[in-house]
Amino acid sequence: MNIFLILSSVLLNALAQIFLKVGMRAIGDVFAGKQDWGRLLVQAVGNPFLWAGFVSYGLSIALWLAVLSRVEVSKAYPFLSVGYIVTLFLGYFLFSESLTWEKVLGVAVILVGILLISKGGV
Repeated sequence: MNIFLILSSVLLNALAQIFLKVGMRAIGDVFAGKQDWGRLLVQAVGNPFLWAGFVSYGLSIALWLAVLSRVEVSKAYPFLSVGYIVTLFLGYFLFSESLTWEKVLGVAVILVGILLISKGGV
């Protein structure tokens, strides 16, 4: 049950990043030249992807609080790095972001680290 809560929180957090990225792509670069901040605020408030990102974050935090009530923080916290892996691959598949051998090696290092830290269960 603990691993399910941990991974659910991490995945919702990663999903929040994806929703926020999609939302901001629709709005554009907020620091590109002269800005009409009122218009940007209206666009942001009316953007369903930004709202989905905020809701995903909120749910992620709620689940994370449940995790912290059950699991040693020194064992739970390293699992947040799974979010780096998820966002790396989602960025590659959804946004055509680069996927280099260095990044893949980084994923392997993260996974080894998680396995070593969580040895003995969470």
